[in-house]
Amino acid sequence: MTQPVKFYQTGTFTVGNRLLAPEQRTVQATIERNNSLNSGHRACQGCGEALGARYAVDAAMRATEGQLVAANATGCLEVFSTPYPETSWQLPWIHSLFGNAAAVATGIAAALKVKGRHDVRVIAQGGDGGTTDIGFGCLSGMFERNDDVLYICYDNEAYMNTGVQRSSATPPAARTATTMALGPEPGASFGQGKNLPLIAMAHEIPYVATATVADLHDLEAKVTRAMSLHGARYLHILVPCPLGWGAASHDTIRLARLARETGLFPEFEAEHGEVTAVTKIRRRVPVEDYLRPQKRFAHLFARDADPGAVARIQAMADRNIRRFGLVDEEDAA
Repeated sequence: MTQPVKFYQTGTFTVGNRLLAPEQRTVQATIERNNSLNSGHRACQGCGEALGARYAVDAAMRATEGQLVAANATGCLEVFSTPYPETSWQLPWIHSLFGNAAAVATGIAAALKVKGRHDVRVIAQGGDGGTTDIGFGCLSGMFERNDDVLYICYDNEAYMNTGVQRSSATPPAARTATTMALGPEPGASFGQGKNLPLIAMAHEIPYVATATVADLHDLEAKVTRAMSLHGARYLHILVPCPLGWGAASHDTIRLARLARETGLFPEFEAEHGEVTAVTKIRRRVPVEDYLRPQKRFAHLFARDADPGAVARIQAMADRNIRRFGLVDEEDAA
């Protein structure tokens, strides 16, 4: 159970760590942080995935007292952090193929169990392409077997490393290299894709959660909770990509926050298939506020654009709000 932080810097949504007791401060605000993803990597400016990985892995390192092994799928995170023969990782780390990170992590966990190393924990990491598409079968198998692994998906909503192609996590109407802004229904098609957190819940595994890089306390708390449990666990983190989304590098945190505040990306926790907690929307905003700063949605606001597309995206956000109870009834009225 976490206690809401009520002290904010004037005019911002940024929590002032100097106003908090040491035990309430984030891992990133302490000198004991591990810097698991260290400086020298080659991520783009404002890369949400670099932030998400550093935040999540440092929190997992603290929760396990540094006894952690990571398996990493091919993708942006692997490419920018380990250009051969260099690496920015400060923990035992293994690069797997695009689609088998969950299987490799399962093997590591099994080997540690045989060796009696119950103190060492395992995480697997991948982007949405390696998770929702190419690695989906291995991941489902990991869930079905209830292997003792925390799988973390860093979702930037396309195959950014290979040229911004659509993945099954790409939102409707988004422009990518394979869903061009052309024709009567430009961008990615409505009605396609996968909701991996809900699919993970359907496996009734011990823990499923969603988070964004915009709320560090929430993200770290969910990693800590996940590492306190055993069995298969899944954490889905929204990590905006300035390059693929066509957004300013300084807007990464803002966009992640807007995704939550619009209802397009609901933040919740679930255990054994049941939702146990949700993060309420603090200041509800229309989806247009989230879509406009991104060039991948620019065609939705062109002079000849169909206004129905934005309305359909708003309807998706409204459905999430109803489904997860993201807004209190008195605020919704």
